[in-house]
Amino acid sequence: MIMQMSSKTSPLPSLSFEQTLNARYVIGIDEVGRGCIAGVVAVGAVLIDLENISQWPEKLQDSKLLTPKSRTAIFDEVSNWALSWSVGLASVEEIERGGIISSLGLAASRALLEIANGNAKSLTEFPTVILLDGNQDYLGTKSMGFRVQTKIKADQDCVSVAAASVLAKVTRDNLMVEISETYPQYALESNKGYASADHIKGLKEHGPSPIHRLSWLTKILAE
Repeated sequence: MIMQMSSKTSPLPSLSFEQTLNARYVIGIDEVGRGCIAGVVAVGAVLIDLENISQWPEKLQDSKLLTPKSRTAIFDEVSNWALSWSVGLASVEEIERGGIISSLGLAASRALLEIANGNAKSLTEFPTVILLDGNQDYLGTKSMGFRVQTKIKADQDCVSVAAASVLAKVTRDNLMVEISETYPQYALESNKGYASADHIKGLKEHGPSPIHRLSWLTKILAE
């Protein structure tokens, strides 16, 4: 059994919870960008095989506990460690049309579909569980028949979900940096679409752009 590593400064994830799920395969899922006022929402999914798993990267933690530099530094290690992984996206148009919960489900289902397509034989022959961060199953009927287990703070406690959080965060952040070249007035390269002071200043000076979630801006633009 791989034991949890200790830390004096912050909690580190382990496999302790995954090993209680009565499954061979676990697909850890975490979202990024839920609270942004601009840009896509991203959902990362990481597949692990509990019967054949190597030691995960030493510095792996929930992406929110890592600096941008640290997240980028371990991205390749995490992606190579995972048996399979994917990041699904839902567009601004989908968020506006269906709401954020529906869009999280869409993004998650896209990531899940890519993993399932690449590992169909294994996932149908052996018990597989989706481990979802939080207390809300936003996959619902889009879980492809896999059992879904939610867990509050799974991104901090569970290796598979922490890995998903890092891969989703770096992927989305890189996308927002690319978009910032088209919309430099909003300082997206530094705020990644969250409502920072510079972002709000840009909104008030230039108005919203096509990458903004307009229904989220009513209060900001009214001030």
